[in-house]
Amino acid sequence: MATGWQEIHDEALRRIQSRDWPPGALIPNEAALAREFGCARATVNRALQGLAKAGWLERRRRAGTRVTLSPQRRGQLAIPLIRHEIESKGQIFSHAIITRQTAEMPSPQRAALGLQGAPYAQHVQTLYLADARPFAFEDRWVNLAAAPDFATAPLDRISPNEWLVQNAPFAHGTLDYSAAPANTAGPHLNCQPDTPLMILERRTFGPDAPVTHVRLSYAPNFHLHLKI
Repeated sequence: MATGWQEIHDEALRRIQSRDWPPGALIPNEAALAREFGCARATVNRALQGLAKAGWLERRRRAGTRVTLSPQRRGQLAIPLIRHEIESKGQIFSHAIITRQTAEMPSPQRAALGLQGAPYAQHVQTLYLADARPFAFEDRWVNLAAAPDFATAPLDRISPNEWLVQNAPFAHGTLDYSAAPANTAGPHLNCQPDTPLMILERRTFGPDAPVTHVRLSYAPNFHLHLKI
């Protein structure tokens, strides 16, 4: 039976980590590996592409494939569902829409998303709660040209965060974490405006157009946990 791409991926990674293929080494070409594993070159290519994306290999046309001199694993982040964040702590999730209106997107958000003119957008402010206590305050602008159905989404039943994850195709984005005063989020999070909070600003882009700009202010004592 021919070897699958995942098995080739795992064996190639083993060879890299055990230094059978040391840093900087030129590894066998796809044809040679296909003969070794008894599979098609396309199967080998898929396995090596995965290792290249993860930072283990450098692939250059006509120069072959080498083990990276200083392999660095590349982290990947999925857009988290706030409901899952809360429920994973054993708490009850709920949310409340504070404001929702269709309006012209402000220039700072337009610039961040690379939008020109006055895009048709919806502005939604949402309070997320854990066990009925404030967890995070979300200030979100959605480009309705990229997600037109958001304009009529039942946000009383499904949060903006969850609706967009389920319905708006996601190609890439940016994340910024910072500490900043609560300001206008303070009253919603039961804290003073000058209270320092963890702030997340995210811009997400679909295959054809920018989708959303969101600023999340987390309640005091929020703890961020990431796996690498």
